[in-house]
Amino acid sequence: MLRTVRAFWHDQRGIALILVSVTLPALIGFSLLAIDMSRVNNLHNDLQKGADAFALAGAAELDGTTGAWARAERAMAKLVKNESNFSTSGRFFLASDQPGGTVRCNSAGNISWCFLKTIPNDNLPITTTNYANTDPIAGEPETRFIQVTVAPLGFSAIFPASYLTGNSANNSFNIGAVAVAGFKSSVCDYTPVFMCNPYEDTSLTGGVTLEQAANSQAYRRRQILLRDNGSYQPGNFAFLSSPDGNGSPALEASLARVKPVGCYAQDGVDTDPGQSTGPVQDGLNARFGISKNYIGTANGPAANVRMGLKSISCNNAKTDFETDPTKGVGLERDSCQITGTCTLMGGRMGTGDWNSSRYWTVNHPTRGALPASLVGATRYEMYRYELDPDGNPLTNDSIVSDASVGGETGTPSCSQTPVTTVDRRILYGAIIDCNAIGGFNGRADNIPVRAFGSFFITEPIKDSKDIYVELVDITGKGGRGTLDNFLRDEAQLYR
Repeated sequence: MLRTVRAFWHDQRGIALILVSVTLPALIGFSLLAIDMSRVNNLHNDLQKGADAFALAGAAELDGTTGAWARAERAMAKLVKNESNFSTSGRFFLASDQPGGTVRCNSAGNISWCFLKTIPNDNLPITTTNYANTDPIAGEPETRFIQVTVAPLGFSAIFPASYLTGNSANNSFNIGAVAVAGFKSSVCDYTPVFMCNPYEDTSLTGGVTLEQAANSQAYRRRQILLRDNGSYQPGNFAFLSSPDGNGSPALEASLARVKPVGCYAQDGVDTDPGQSTGPVQDGLNARFGISKNYIGTANGPAANVRMGLKSISCNNAKTDFETDPTKGVGLERDSCQITGTCTLMGGRMGTGDWNSSRYWTVNHPTRGALPASLVGATRYEMYRYELDPDGNPLTNDSIVSDASVGGETGTPSCSQTPVTTVDRRILYGAIIDCNAIGGFNGRADNIPVRAFGSFFITEPIKDSKDIYVELVDITGKGGRGTLDNFLRDEAQLYR
């Protein structure tokens, strides 16, 4: 009997069944837990991808112009539709709508969003101090980010988590997602120049804003005097930090260069006033072919440099300008600028009534009356017409070589080869709302840009400080699209 008991005690047959029976609940539990984890991850990934897509779509419209909030809502409503699975609702579509674009924080469909002017460091939560102004008039220009939250979806676990807590409600929980995206606009091949927005104080411009000026021929005709006098106020200019440096030789080279090397972001530029007395005149006048340091160099003049020039010394670029307007005249200033009676922008903005008829008669005496298409034209439009009257670059019908009554033509002097790959008479620069920012002068970092602009240089610089220009266009929804080739617009996820 004892032998039988001992044999039974040492018999190991069937032990595997016992071990499987003991471990089977754990194996099944871990399997269910793995399945639940996979379902949770898939659901969260679906929701996060949806939140990311909504945020990126909305952020791409936040260019700081009027209607940006409404355009962001429309983009989220029309461009994005994501699907999620594994929630208690099963297959589920994420969608938005357009509640009007007038509220800083809103919701539609199964997402909610808030427009932000700033975001804190990644280790800090977003609070109301980061939100844009509640009034769209003030809030839209400062909005740079959007925070999108997907409404949490219920998830029921297969793994009986309620056995661990004794609370059956813990077997279900919610899954959500949040994304923050921002709009970043930058330009490349831009000169290291910034202008304090001439149209920032609309009380000085007859109520006209920068965007209105860019889209109106009558306002673009207004000649503007840009001045560098050391202070940052509407109509003044200074320099941005340049890859070439900001000493006099570097600034001069940057202003003269056919293709500048600078890239600048709209959400923040670094200013560096540099030494501008000589470089402004010498660098920019290279575009007219009358800069002593650049005659005959690769940084040649524009293809049309008509400016009322009487004579030039090709050895030292000393110039003599025609004083008799019946013999030769450049793109004249507005009448109040000639008489010194302008009232707009403290006397530095004309009214747009330059004498285009006299310019045409004196400089193209054999071509009859001013063409109807040039009646009311801007100086830039006149300049472009001389280069290409029919607007077809494939035809060779330029009238730049027409001689004025006094003998001047628009072709560069001193046998210089004109540059035709870019428009040398255009000055590109950042436009900054200097008054609104306030308190910055000289060198400053991360100064926000209202827009990037292009300005037509109407005449050579004669006193090294003043630049007479016409506004041509600005970037963003407020512009006319002529600067799109310089833009690098992108929406970027930040959280």
